[in-house]
Amino acid sequence: MYEGCGLEMRVQVRSPSRLHFSLIDLNGALGRVDGSIGLALNHPAVILEVSSNDTIEVTGVQTDFVHSLVSRFTQHYSIDLGAKIHVTSTIPSHVGLGSTTQLSLSIAAALSRLFGLDTTTRDLAEVMGRGGTSGIGVAAFEMGGLIVDGGHTFGCTRQKQSFLPSRASKAPPGPVLTRYAFPEDWMFVVAIPNVARGLEGDREVKIFQERCPIPAEEVGAVCRIVLMKLLPAIVERNINDFGAGLSKLQNVGFSRLTRDLVQPVVARCIEFMANHGAYGSGQSSFGPTVFGLVKGVHEAERLREEANIFLSSEGGGEVFATSANNVGAAIQVLEE
Repeated sequence: MYEGCGLEMRVQVRSPSRLHFSLIDLNGALGRVDGSIGLALNHPAVILEVSSNDTIEVTGVQTDFVHSLVSRFTQHYSIDLGAKIHVTSTIPSHVGLGSTTQLSLSIAAALSRLFGLDTTTRDLAEVMGRGGTSGIGVAAFEMGGLIVDGGHTFGCTRQKQSFLPSRASKAPPGPVLTRYAFPEDWMFVVAIPNVARGLEGDREVKIFQERCPIPAEEVGAVCRIVLMKLLPAIVERNINDFGAGLSKLQNVGFSRLTRDLVQPVVARCIEFMANHGAYGSGQSSFGPTVFGLVKGVHEAERLREEANIFLSSEGGGEVFATSANNVGAAIQVLEE
C-alpha cells in the first residue's frame, strides 16, 4: 500500500482540448490500424486543483465522473490516502473535443504529483484507459501542437485484434510520429450546434465493427492528403494549402464512409464556414463540433460573429474562437 511522502501540497492543472481531424488507417492489411492527425487547442480547457486532505473530497463540476476517475487511479496504485479535488471547468462532453481524455489525464497527473509517484503521461493514459484508438488527446496533453500518431499493431496476439473506438479498447496510446508547433496567428472558429451529442458507448462500437475494414484506397487517399498536403503546408506555413487539406479530409477515408452520420445542421455549418472566409472547415471526430480555420484575431472574431448568427437560426449552440496550444498541459506544484 502506498503511504505518501508527507508533504502538504497543491497541484494545479490546466489541460487543452483538441480537434481530431481524421483517423488514418481502418483497413489493417499492413498489420497496423488507427493512426490519426489532430491539434491541441487553448480553449476550452480542463482547470482543476488537487490538494492534501484526510479523505477524498470532490467539488466543482462533474463530481460523479471525477469520483470514478479518482477511484480508478487510487485502486490501480493501491493508494489509501485522501485528497481534495476541485474542478473549476471541463470541456463539453461527447462533442469531439476530447473531454474524457483530458479530464482523465488531468486528474491522474495531479494525483500522481500529489502522492509523489514516478509516472509518465503514457503510463497514466494506460492506467486511465485512454488512447486506445487515437493518440491525439494523450499527445495534446503531453506536448500540444499538431500531432500525427502511428496507431497500433493489428492481428492475433497484437495490440488490437478488432476495430474499436478508444473507450472500448485496451491498447496503449499510439506512438507520436511527428509533432509541429502550430502558427500562433492561425486560429479556429469552433461551433457546437444544439443537437444530439456525438457517438458513444455501444453505438460507437457498432459503427466501427460494421464499417471496418474500410477499402485500402480510402486509406491511401487519407495518407496522401496528410503526407503531401497538410504536413508540407505546416512546414511552409501555407495556410491556403493547410486549410484545403483539412477540407479534403472530410471527403475521404472513414469520414466519407460515415458521412451519413453527420447531422444536417453540422453539414450546413461546415459549408457556412467554407463560404464565409474559412481556409478549411470540417467536423471534429464524430462531432457535432464544427471548425473553421482563419488567420488572425480580427478574422476569427468576424467569422465567430457570423457563425453565431447562423447557428442562432439553426436551433442555437455555442461559438467561440481559439488559438492552438503548443505546450500541452500546464501543471504547477505548490508545496505548503
